[in-house]
Amino acid sequence: MDLSTTYLGLELPHPLMPGASPLVDDLDMVRRLEDAGASAIVMHSLFEEQILAAQREALLFESFAESFAEAVSYAPDPGTFALGPDEYLEQIQRIRRAVSVPVIASLNGTTPQSWIEYARLIEQAGAHALEVNVYYLPTDPLEDGEEVERRTLETAEAVRSAVTIPVAVKLSPFFSSLANLARRLDESGIAGLVIFNRFYQPDIDTVALDVVPTVRLSDSSELLLRLRWLAILSGRVKASLAVTGGVHTADDAIKAVMAGAHAVQMVSALLRRGPEHLRRVREAMAQWMEEHGYESLRQMQGSMNLKRCGNPSALERSNYMRVLQSWRKV
Repeated sequence: MDLSTTYLGLELPHPLMPGASPLVDDLDMVRRLEDAGASAIVMHSLFEEQILAAQREALLFESFAESFAEAVSYAPDPGTFALGPDEYLEQIQRIRRAVSVPVIASLNGTTPQSWIEYARLIEQAGAHALEVNVYYLPTDPLEDGEEVERRTLETAEAVRSAVTIPVAVKLSPFFSSLANLARRLDESGIAGLVIFNRFYQPDIDTVALDVVPTVRLSDSSELLLRLRWLAILSGRVKASLAVTGGVHTADDAIKAVMAGAHAVQMVSALLRRGPEHLRRVREAMAQWMEEHGYESLRQMQGSMNLKRCGNPSALERSNYMRVLQSWRKV
């Protein structure tokens, strides 16, 4: 069964790969991921704040301090991060030597000014591609949607122009016109869009009166939002499309490919079940495709996207109304 796909210009034997996570901090785990058949290795993010701290020899949030003087008190201790900026570059080199599959590095930030040089250093360290995670929650009521989108576009374009390797942008679903933003990123020369970033929701300790950061692993229900936007964007942008968040089974991966995904990133499923789960998903995908008469992955890639529909907005509206009327009391 031909499961091959092209993502960010990289020819891959299949679309399954680990998404950005702590899994790649350990070289033995990286080798296990390759042994399980990972088509590429996506590294966790190097944060803009880490780079700023290293540059200034103090943990100082330059991008936020202009607006909020107290912001520096929110800085995590440097020991919070598994890899500092220099160690991150060394880890790229170590992973390149340890495995034969492509290595995709990741940068996480909100401004284009202070960390573009690290995009160049990441390329020099040997990364085959770079994923830019623009993780930004607009909390200022005076900042409008256009400004938020401009920030994302400027950051992505600055990174893209700084390197020659392909650049993907990891998006959140919380834009007023996501399809338009995707088009503008596509026109700027971005090679890929990763759908979607997960905004982790902090909890509140009612006794200590403190905010408690929490990490909750995903489940397959989170895939539905991603399927919708994959189907909307597939065939309408030249950029490669990757899905991340909610892929746990072969059925999940098949749905994502049918909606238009060129790459399928898995994190929570691998954290729960180990890297060998990736092999099981790949084998189950191949078996399902054979049973249903598919000869290749490309044959079904994007087969369920909305480009085939004359009026996608009307279809979405119709489906919305049908869902609301579908509940029946048991």
